[in-house]
Amino acid sequence: MTLHVFDPTHEGKTAGFALAPRLDTLRGKTVGIITNGKEGTKGFFTHLDRMLRDDLGAAEVVWRQKKNYSAPAEQEIIAETRQWHAAVTGIGD
Repeated sequence: MTLHVFDPTHEGKTAGFALAPRLDTLRGKTVGIITNGKEGTKGFFTHLDRMLRDDLGAAEVVWRQKKNYSAPAEQEIIAETRQWHAAVTGIGD
């Protein structure tokens, strides 16, 4: 019997990056939420939005939804993140 094992990782090379410095606070900041658009994210991100505004003092929470739930975010969304102080992304079914 032959056993085939497949490597599920992306075949492309990823660019290196440095982590952004940590924020001391979210008060007065803009936070972006990038969702995959699946039903399971809606309730979670809605609750997180409220917490970011009401409990942590975020000035603005921006929502963006990817066009394809299983693909990386579009370049327009990535470009927009440069205007945000922080971003949250997640998946859900």
